[in-house]
Amino acid sequence: MKIGVAGGVAAVVLVVALILGFGAMYTVHQTQQGLLIRLGEPVRVASQPGLHFKIPLIDAVILIDRRILDLENPAQEVIAADQHRLVVDAFARYRISDPLRFYQTVSTIQGANSQLSILMNAALRRVLGESTMNNVVRDERGELMGRVRDQLNREAQVYGIDVVDVRIRRADLPEQNSQAIFQRMQTERQREAAEFRAQGSQRSQEIRSRADREVTVLLAEATSKAEQIRGEGDGERNRIFAEAFGKDVDFFSFYRSMQAYEAGLGVGGTRLVLRPDTEFFRFFGNPAGSAGSGAPASQKPAAQPPG
Repeated sequence: MKIGVAGGVAAVVLVVALILGFGAMYTVHQTQQGLLIRLGEPVRVASQPGLHFKIPLIDAVILIDRRILDLENPAQEVIAADQHRLVVDAFARYRISDPLRFYQTVSTIQGANSQLSILMNAALRRVLGESTMNNVVRDERGELMGRVRDQLNREAQVYGIDVVDVRIRRADLPEQNSQAIFQRMQTERQREAAEFRAQGSQRSQEIRSRADREVTVLLAEATSKAEQIRGEGDGERNRIFAEAFGKDVDFFSFYRSMQAYEAGLGVGGTRLVLRPDTEFFRFFGNPAGSAGSGAPASQKPAAQPPG
């Protein structure tokens, strides 16, 4: 009976010893750092990964992440130095550099994010409020982000936090301002387009007027030149006719009569009512063209061209 009681006591003692031994050890992962708390008071920080020891039932261990953490900040409106309103969407990256101070000030990651969000909003308003919209959106964006990071990092040291980076994901005008600016830009482009069209129309009229003037001048010069050439041709023709008349009067008379027949008896429904022995038909009765040798007087005095 005594052996049974002693064995039970020994078993209980062994179990208690195992529990105490197990409670005296804790493990710190390489992505963590451990803060040892004794009766509510911080004792030391275990920053090296591996197995560590503590006093069972008295000491407690709080594991704190040592990796770079994210802070997503909601978009907010910021007034730039040129009085333009901007919707700024920014985020930050930070790590816990002093676990003891971190635990004493904000205690948890959620508390740290809440406090850092307030500080980052204030830093964004201070830095961006001293710069113009063009600098924020385009010209000095990298420099401004560096200034925000430095200010936020100085203020975060109180909480045992190092701010690694701050980035502005988006910096745009508010929706109503964007629509107004879009409408103004559209109106401006339409005005410029109308101005260009008016200038083009004016230029077109100038070119067309100059071309019409040049055409008129060219036509006048061409007409003058044509009349001059025609006059020279008529003079040359008359000279040739005069020479031909002087050389052979009968042939010239015959030629002119043939031209008169061609012009007067051509196709076109022309009717001539003349005497057969008239001077106009002298070559019909006599190839020599002598008057009085025509057809008899009783012949019908009418001539009708063919057709």
